[in-house]
Amino acid sequence: MTSTGFVEPAVSAPPRRAFAMGLMIVGSVAISFGGLIVRNIGNADPWQIIFYRAIALVGAIGLILVFRYGRRTAVRILGIGRFGLLGGVMLAVAQVAFLQSIVHTTVANTLFIISAIPFFTAGLAWFFLREGLRRETLIAMVFAAAGVFVMVAEGFGAGSVLGNVMALTTALSYSGFAVIVRRHRDIDMLPTILVSGVAISVTALLVQRADLTVSWHDALLCLVWGGVLSGLANGLFIVAARHLVAAEVTLFMLLEFSLGPVWVWIFVAEVPSAWTILGGALVMSAVAARAVHELRFRREDRRRRTVPKAPVT
Repeated sequence: MTSTGFVEPAVSAPPRRAFAMGLMIVGSVAISFGGLIVRNIGNADPWQIIFYRAIALVGAIGLILVFRYGRRTAVRILGIGRFGLLGGVMLAVAQVAFLQSIVHTTVANTLFIISAIPFFTAGLAWFFLREGLRRETLIAMVFAAAGVFVMVAEGFGAGSVLGNVMALTTALSYSGFAVIVRRHRDIDMLPTILVSGVAISVTALLVQRADLTVSWHDALLCLVWGGVLSGLANGLFIVAARHLVAAEVTLFMLLEFSLGPVWVWIFVAEVPSAWTILGGALVMSAVAARAVHELRFRREDRRRRTVPKAPVT
């Protein structure tokens, strides 16, 4: 480990790292359509949206678990233990805090603060797991964070202390969730998403006090968001965390911020600013460069392994 505290010399990449990066890219692209869905929701308020999204997520993850484990589903859910339960609660806290942050401060403030998730994750992973970072990953994280800053620089505002604190809570909670999943990668942590969905739906139900009436149009969009997009993204996150260090997993999440405005631009004709386009391009370039570097590294590593050694004379 070097004097930076986070960078360690590159070592032979563990199996399926490039594949895991591909999974994170697919998951991040899927969840980036969330903004487009919100733009098309009619009258549902934020708590109603999060309730139906959570219900759909619970249903999707529940079906996956039953399909995979059948009668042993309950055993697998209990098998996540107290740390899995804690991870599910932290994921729920992150999503609820994100909602509160958006309501109480500017979107720019929220996105800028939560763009620090990879850095918080790197710190927590180093402290609890002694998990270092390759230099190229750290460089990609810096460029991606700079891209988010460029995207949201025009929209910075004072906001409120509560909103900014909620954004910080989102970042820390999600980072904690990522570290827990990574630490217990030998256990199928998919049920943690089930825990988070139940916690969120119960919270939303208590806040709304049974005022959950929405149009079929809005309900269907929320179900697609939670059951298809969020279910896919979270499932791929769990799988990828087995092969990538915690900070690398969260690095690819920044694609959501850069791709979200693109879909709204294409499908709703909501033209993003030049700064948004520039920042998004910087984020996507940083993530793409990291993935390409990994693929190249894997090819060179395989080539070294297949080259026969010279006979000893």
